Amino acid sequence: MLGQLINRVSCHALDSSRTATDESICADLLDVRRIVPNSLRAIKHGWNEYKQQTVLPASAATVFLNFNVALAPGAIMTALLMHRGTSPSIVGAFSGLCSIMGLVATFISSSLVKRVGILKAGAAGLIFQASLLSIALTVYWAGSISQTTPLLIFLASIALSRLGHMSYDVVGTQIVQTGVPASKANLIGGMEVSIASLAELVMLAMAIIANDVSHFGFLAILSVSSVAGAAWMFCRWLTNPTDEQRELFMVDPLYQVQAI
Repeated sequence: MLGQLINRVSCHALDSSRTATDESICADLLDVRRIVPNSLRAIKHGWNEYKQQTVLPASAATVFLNFNVALAPGAIMTALLMHRGTSPSIVGAFSGLCSIMGLVATFISSSLVKRVGILKAGAAGLIFQASLLSIALTVYWAGSISQTTPLLIFLASIALSRLGHMSYDVVGTQIVQTGVPASKANLIGGMEVSIASLAELVMLAMAIIANDVSHFGFLAILSVSSVAGAAWMFCRWLTNPTDEQRELFMVDPLYQVQAI
């Protein structure tokens, strides 16, 4: 919403073209009495454009990944580890390893796209993340992370899953940029960020409500389910392509093989 507000206040400086009504739009937007109607109209317009995009499942998968707030480096994971008396050096090493995985994912995603194409690379990233988070969830529910070896497996699975997460972050952005017209890129991109932020906010609100450490397993299940749902939705989108989807990604190896 703030992105759209900046764009409109600046007389659509971020758009690819200008119209004769830009000045009247800016004057109307700055009218305090019309802030609420204008905001609601912008949200409605942004949502309508967002849900009509050809690559909606790829964008929605990005949103689903933001529901994972438990099995990821962050305040909730740190609180769990400190509550269980984990050594600060292990907590620090875990956070550092997750950061390194993000850097490594940049190079892996580039290599993966060259080998199998952008669509299969996206699917591989999501499946990889869902698989490793499932392992982490299994280890947690086994109730043995109080021991050193299971704890290290638990943390290593989460850290390695960041490879899939960050790989899809890079690849997913490319997919959306391919499928969204330049004239609507700002609007749809802003809407995706807004929905993703809302998804993360909802999960953090649930974490506040379920604030006892015994509820972490419930949050972990929701996190794994969201990532698995993103992988399923994306793979289903690939296996049931529309004609417009095939046309957009006609150079991708996946559809070239199917065409043969």
